[in-house]
Amino acid sequence: MHVGPAAAERDRAGCVALRRGTGCPRRGSRDGAAARGEPVSGESRASGAVEVTTESAVDPASPQHHAVVIIGAGQAGLSASWHLTQQGIEHVLLERGTIAHEWKDGRWDNFTLVTPNWQCRLPGHEYAGDDPDGFMKRDLVYDFVREYAELFGAPVRENVSVDQLTEGAAGGFALSTSAGPMTADNVIVATGGYHKPIIPASAERLPPWITQVHSSEYKNAGALPPGAVLVVGTGQSGAQIAEDLHLEGRKVHLAVGGAPRAPRFYRGRDSLDWLNEMGVYDIPVQLQPGGLAAREKTNHYFTGRDGGRDIDLRQFALEGMRLYGRLKRANGTSLQFAPNLAASLDYADSVAESIKNDIDRYIAREGIEAPTEAPYVPVWHPPFEATELDLAINEVSTIIWSIGYRADYSWIRVGVFDGLGQPTHTRGVTGIPGLYFLGLPWLHTWGSGRFAGIARDAEYVAGAIGGALGGSAAVAGAAAPAGTAPDDAEESTAVRQTVSSPAGA
Repeated sequence: MHVGPAAAERDRAGCVALRRGTGCPRRGSRDGAAARGEPVSGESRASGAVEVTTESAVDPASPQHHAVVIIGAGQAGLSASWHLTQQGIEHVLLERGTIAHEWKDGRWDNFTLVTPNWQCRLPGHEYAGDDPDGFMKRDLVYDFVREYAELFGAPVRENVSVDQLTEGAAGGFALSTSAGPMTADNVIVATGGYHKPIIPASAERLPPWITQVHSSEYKNAGALPPGAVLVVGTGQSGAQIAEDLHLEGRKVHLAVGGAPRAPRFYRGRDSLDWLNEMGVYDIPVQLQPGGLAAREKTNHYFTGRDGGRDIDLRQFALEGMRLYGRLKRANGTSLQFAPNLAASLDYADSVAESIKNDIDRYIAREGIEAPTEAPYVPVWHPPFEATELDLAINEVSTIIWSIGYRADYSWIRVGVFDGLGQPTHTRGVTGIPGLYFLGLPWLHTWGSGRFAGIARDAEYVAGAIGGALGGSAAVAGAAAPAGTAPDDAEESTAVRQTVSSPAGA
């Protein structure tokens, strides 16, 4: 998805990085036929191929006007496009890479969703496979989203980045893009909330022979140099990457953060099945404990790998993984950690048990018959707090930074942000008429940043746009503003192409 002019800075920051000559991965690239602009598939559905306009097919000298511009062609942007299409509202999606490329480019090889497949229910496109309770692997998620774009012929322009978004002098919005200037009556920012990988300043104080990789760049254990690996952070990505390395037989050191864990299965069902039935996904963020502060919470860790299971860091320790508290500082080969490992493990366990307790109360209240389970008993306790690690002595060759992302909306020059740089909105509708956000974590509910809640959020935002447009300017083929030419050339030169996702929703 698009992240504006700061993308280059993000790539440099994330590349503190692959110092052993591996370089940063090229974002938005695709192999094979698609990279050459050829069809990805030899077949197309009756409803048609995705309409993809390449950057070279657009005349940069002639500003183009659209009723709606959607920035980002992942599942959020495509869901909005589907609803706008149903309303007959003219629009275009601008994608800095290729459709859904982050699902493949930004995930490791053994990645799976952590939410069950039945939650993959985009507007007009739900999971239809034979394993609704399973967890799709990376490439299947990528295909699922691209097939969605194909399903209704989403008007996507690939490889077009938006460098600046401002309010128009005569109303609406002006966009500076790599394909030339554009104007729009409405803009939906569907770029997600994870833009700039966080690499701490201490990374610069590490020896040059240490390979440093952000979690978004990790692919597999074999791509790393020989030696032990330090994973810093235990959110969804960090915990799962540590497990991936552990299962591949690598010696893993893990700096444990403050993320909670969740039970994968409980009392005969996936815990997310229970929570969905309990209505947890439907509770607006304003009604959560702490209100809007819920948007800052770290996701729980568990996994969908091999059919799904808990991630128990204590069990990893029994099997030889070395656990530490939070990383405090680094100086050369010497690293220091906070003495809070035991507290972090206890906290993660307490959250998992609290989820079980909520499910227990629901089962009892509703009179549901379900098997019982004994409370979790910790299988390991740290005998002492290990607060130091020497990278050379312990033959650590690689550090994987998995401490999250920062949002970067610096390319949006519109006054809708709070003091922390986050957009202010209600269900994606900002105080600036015509400007909307979609696909953010906790945009409205817990499901907003996941496949489970995208459809409802997209319907709400598209409905707001439809109501504001009132029908006339909304229909396909909206008139261009005075002084601009109709965009007929764009339609005639469009390339029609058939086409087949901070871990996973």
